[in-house]
Amino acid sequence: MLGEGSLALDDASTFSGRPRPTLRDLAREAGVSEITASRALRGEAHVLPETTARVQEAARKLGYVRNRLAGSLAGGPSNQVGVVLPSLANVVFPDVLKGLEEVLEEAGFHPVLGISNYDPDREEHLLEALLAWRPAAIVLASAGLSERGIALLRSANLPVVEIMDVDVEPIDMAVGISQTASGRAMAYYLSGRGYRRFAYVGHDIARDRRAGRRFEGFRSALAECGHALAGEMILQEPSSVTLGRTGTERLLAAMPERPDVIYYSNDDLAVGGMYHCIGTGLSVPADVALAGFNGLEIGQALPVPLTTISSGRHEIGRRAADQILRRLRGETVERKVDVGFTLLAGASA
Repeated sequence: MLGEGSLALDDASTFSGRPRPTLRDLAREAGVSEITASRALRGEAHVLPETTARVQEAARKLGYVRNRLAGSLAGGPSNQVGVVLPSLANVVFPDVLKGLEEVLEEAGFHPVLGISNYDPDREEHLLEALLAWRPAAIVLASAGLSERGIALLRSANLPVVEIMDVDVEPIDMAVGISQTASGRAMAYYLSGRGYRRFAYVGHDIARDRRAGRRFEGFRSALAECGHALAGEMILQEPSSVTLGRTGTERLLAAMPERPDVIYYSNDDLAVGGMYHCIGTGLSVPADVALAGFNGLEIGQALPVPLTTISSGRHEIGRRAADQILRRLRGETVERKVDVGFTLLAGASA
């Protein structure tokens, strides 16, 4: 049976030419058996605290790094949680990751991250690679799971938390907000403010399905209020501030009459729209009002704070981690956890 220190990796020399300290070296330095040293490193409760402290001190002295792969191959518990996110291009998903890390690391678990770039095929390959390491759980903000990706997760026999969206039926658990409801809420708010000529600027909503659901919610709520979109500009590129500025310029050039208000698929694009207005002398909201989604700090720091919806990103990460820990403890968990969203009135609309 494979155990801690039994793989060749644990005994091989490093590229520096210096021998890598093994579990045997660590046990000898701490004056304990290899089994005791291994148990102390794993933080097992029946190891005396003074023994654990001695082993940890010896590990620091020798520069010993525990070989977690060996323990995993031996069937031991993993403290890794696989995380698949579509992007780290803005602070949206780093905020989620921060909340996730805070709760997981306090409980002794560590996230291992993969980025799908909104590509379902890449997402599938990442899941396969992460599952090969036998993680304790998987967290993903799906780019649109393939049939094989779904099959992989269903057969993995571990907690799976799909984050950001509770509008879809999860494989196991979901933590997030209703993307559709957030779009509807913004439409009701803007209509209630008296705007009548609406336009939309979005990024690649065919790949970012959550943005697509927000847009559909916005459009359907407008119809309920007796309005329709007077113009839309959807650019098939990843979201960015630059894309927002470009999209706003193209939208306004294409419309025979300027809209009262522009709704953006997220705050990155809305901030770009604000920059376009500043650069061309348009007053916000007197000449054109702007609204976004996510509640990013940069939008609230603008000279005219952005009207937007705060998506509870940090709380989504924390609640996802809590769901995992509760499931691992054998506790009953909710299939869907809706953390709710907050409309920030701002001053741009």
